[in-house]
Amino acid sequence: MTEKTEKTEQKDTPGREPVRTELCADYSEEEAVAAPWSRAVEILASAELYWISTVRSDGRPHVTPLPAVWRDDRLHFCTGPGEQKAVNLRGNPRLVLTTGTNRWKEGFDLVVEGEARRITDDARLRVLAGAWREKYGSEWTFEVEDGHFGHGPGRAVVFEVAPVKVLGFGKGSPFSQTRWTFDTPDVQHVHLVHE
Repeated sequence: MTEKTEKTEQKDTPGREPVRTELCADYSEEEAVAAPWSRAVEILASAELYWISTVRSDGRPHVTPLPAVWRDDRLHFCTGPGEQKAVNLRGNPRLVLTTGTNRWKEGFDLVVEGEARRITDDARLRVLAGAWREKYGSEWTFEVEDGHFGHGPGRAVVFEVAPVKVLGFGKGSPFSQTRWTFDTPDVQHVHLVHE
C-alpha cells in the first residue's frame, strides 16, 4: 500500500486536489517552477501558528494569530462566539489564513482563501478535539457538547475552511509564487456561518 493510499483511507471526507496549479511567472525568478501541492499540505499540517484575516461589518479588516489544525483537506480553527473574528464571520464568512516564516530569503509562505463554515456535529467535533490534542498537546484538550468545544468555563465555536485559492511564496533562490485553485467544496457535514 502506498503512503498516498494510506492517507486517503484515514480521511472521512474525499481528498481534494487543486484543479489548477500554476507558476505566477510575473512574480517568480526565471528558473523557478511551480511548487507541488504536497509541499503546501506539509506546511499547513505542521504549522503551529496561522494569521486569520476577517472583515468587520464597517469594512475594516481584523487580523489575529491563532492555532489551527489541517485535517481532511481543510483548515480548522476555534474561537469564542463573542470574539471579533467570530462576529465578523457571522456577517461575512470569507476569510484569509496565512502561515509561513518571517524571513525574507528563506522559507515558504502560504495564503489560503476560502469561507468559514461552522461545524456543529458533536461526533465530528470529537474527532477534531482529538486532532487538536494530538498536534498541540494536553493544554489543548477540549470537551464537546451541544456543537461547541469546551475548555474550563469557556465555550468555543469551531470552523473549517476548504481552500478555494492558495498562494505559495517560495523565498530565497529562486523566489517563486505558485497559485493553486480548487473546485467549490462540498458542505454536507457543516452549516454555513450565517445560517
